[in-house]
Amino acid sequence: METQSIVLPKHFNFTFTIPIRITDVNYSNHVGNDSILSIIHEARMLFLAQYGYSELSFETTALIMRSVAIEYKAELFYGDRLEVSVTARNFSKLKFEIVYKLEKCVGEKRILAAKASTIMACFDYDSRKLAHMPDAAMAKMSGESA
Repeated sequence: METQSIVLPKHFNFTFTIPIRITDVNYSNHVGNDSILSIIHEARMLFLAQYGYSELSFETTALIMRSVAIEYKAELFYGDRLEVSVTARNFSKLKFEIVYKLEKCVGEKRILAAKASTIMACFDYDSRKLAHMPDAAMAKMSGESA
């Protein structure tokens, strides 16, 4: 059964580069799916930090991942340099989507290696319930003025 493809936006507002480590490589001698999940987790933490946030400190609440989707497009190997681009979109009163584009750097060329999407929900860890999206966070991350 084919899943719905992740549509990448034209603009990403955060990009960083990370090398593929030996610990990212599996028995097939390429990057494992668990490592891609770890790389997008790192990307999410760096993305949130640019706004002064973390998953446990998101204005008046915290975040929890509701779902993740990853589409693999090209193999990655030890020593490859990966450019990861991140943005947030599809804000609602309880959740939003973070989209990731992972590209292998080959000189000046970029080869799409993976696309990913995580749905992040606002969450109150004390009550163990969903919480409302803070207006200030939505404004910052969507590029609106607070």
